[in-house]
Amino acid sequence: MIVYFRLLKESFVFAINALMNNKLRTLLSLLGVTIGILSIIAVLAAVDSLDKKIAKDLSSLDKNTIYLMRFSFGPSDVPKWKREQFPDVNYDEYTYLESTLKDTEKVAYQLFVKNESIKFDSKLVSDVNVIPVTNELVAIEGLELASGRFYNAAESNSGTAVIVLGNEIAEGLFGNSYAIGKNVRLYGQRLTVIGVLKKQGESLFGDSNDTSVYLPVNFIRKRYGDNNEAMTPVIILKPQKGIDMDAYKAMVSQKIRNLRGLKAGEMDTFFINVLSGFTDFIDGIIGQMNVVGWIISGFSLLVGGFGIANIMFVSVKERTNLIGIQKSLGAKNRFILFQFLFEAVILSLIGGIIGLFLVWIIAIILTNVMDFEFVLSMSNIVLGTSLAALIGLISGILPAISASKLDPVEAIRTGM
Repeated sequence: MIVYFRLLKESFVFAINALMNNKLRTLLSLLGVTIGILSIIAVLAAVDSLDKKIAKDLSSLDKNTIYLMRFSFGPSDVPKWKREQFPDVNYDEYTYLESTLKDTEKVAYQLFVKNESIKFDSKLVSDVNVIPVTNELVAIEGLELASGRFYNAAESNSGTAVIVLGNEIAEGLFGNSYAIGKNVRLYGQRLTVIGVLKKQGESLFGDSNDTSVYLPVNFIRKRYGDNNEAMTPVIILKPQKGIDMDAYKAMVSQKIRNLRGLKAGEMDTFFINVLSGFTDFIDGIIGQMNVVGWIISGFSLLVGGFGIANIMFVSVKERTNLIGIQKSLGAKNRFILFQFLFEAVILSLIGGIIGLFLVWIIAIILTNVMDFEFVLSMSNIVLGTSLAALIGLISGILPAISASKLDPVEAIRTGM
């Protein structure tokens, strides 16, 4: 065992000498490994960070949450011209489902509307994501409040002029002042602030809660009616846990079909969008990104492998005389083999470590510049190091075998 530790030490010294004595050649040889490891680990780290961000953004939502509306979240077999003829879901359908649907925790009715400006005294915040919705949304999305409260069922049903502000909106209007009880203006109307949400951070899916405001949907319906083309309604359903989702979707579909008077054989004029289907779609895209990243990075690793093999063949050539002397003094073939294999692995690991270091630097820069946490996980560090070692092992095997099979007399003579 001591012999192999000494061998490893000597191989490390030879590898460092190769770096020091042939800086340009070694740099060019290691560049492929460095770029390859940089590319693969950067892609994997980006995908992992994206996964964590998606999980964080959707953590408050049940993946079985259903969005019932005239649009589909993903690709659809229904022709576009037919989809454009579908009617919007309406408030009566929401109340019908709320009162008759079994195995359901919560049902909410929301309007998608364009962004607006909100005002308090002389302060104005523009491009605010306005969310008119019934009070059940606070339970469906798990909204957390920093101060105050969310509006209740009575306020929601009557369309009371109350509003809940996202964290950034509250800061923009009131700074460090207490917002609860203050009046703001939206749609030319006065609304009383009754709650401020906890800070969420930037979201990957549309506007963050921080830049959103919530108000009773009936406040909007009383002023603009239900047939406003600028507003798109959606019914949000949160089923009870552990139910058969296929049976539940069939039950929702049948109730809406009956309410709309659709006959057997007629196609649905609505879409039942399950959040899990959307997340599966996102996971598929992320998986494809992983594959593409591996393919592109694989070419860099291939070039890096050739570079390591090249430098090892040159190293064998330069040390032919030394190999002959080692063999004449009793060094066995496997000793020579392991010596050059270790050297190839060490050289490749150096390139891999440089690549990982560059990913780490990039991660720090992106995290500070963007409102997005770019994470280099320990699993990716281990993977990068293992890949570098594997590339060194594969690239060094042929040079190491050729070195181990040299005849000592011929090697000494060639070296002279």
